Amino acid sequence: MVKSTAVPHNQCLPIANLFIKLRVTNMSSLPIVDQEAIENLRELSPDDDDAFLKEILAIFLEDTPLRIADLHSSLASGNAETFVRAAHSLKGSSSNVGASEMRAAAEALEHHSRKQGLTGVGELIAQLESAYARARDALQKFLIS
Repeated sequence: MVKSTAVPHNQCLPIANLFIKLRVTNMSSLPIVDQEAIENLRELSPDDDDAFLKEILAIFLEDTPLRIADLHSSLASGNAETFVRAAHSLKGSSSNVGASEMRAAAEALEHHSRKQGLTGVGELIAQLESAYARARDALQKFLIS
């Protein structure tokens, strides 16, 4: 029989915060946009002169501010379930378009809010918004090419 020892809840929070801080700190080493993801999207419709790629990127750029607004409104109302869902959605959509830094920020936000609720998410939201701004600027270049 394995004997388990419970860690008091007040000791878990600093460890979880350290995990989040390490993940967020390491985002700076990620590319803003992963070229391999862009190429994978291009390969899905190789003969359309990037029309499919541009459509997917345009949807991402249009939808992301709405999901970020969902984060803010669910935080203001204290709705953790909607907050986690919005963070998860942002993680998936940013991954689909290769916005690596933004994906990491959304993943940290989702993980934090699932494990610790909505307390202390302000800094993580700000990092997500900054990562989105950088991704938006990089991805818009594909729309005008």
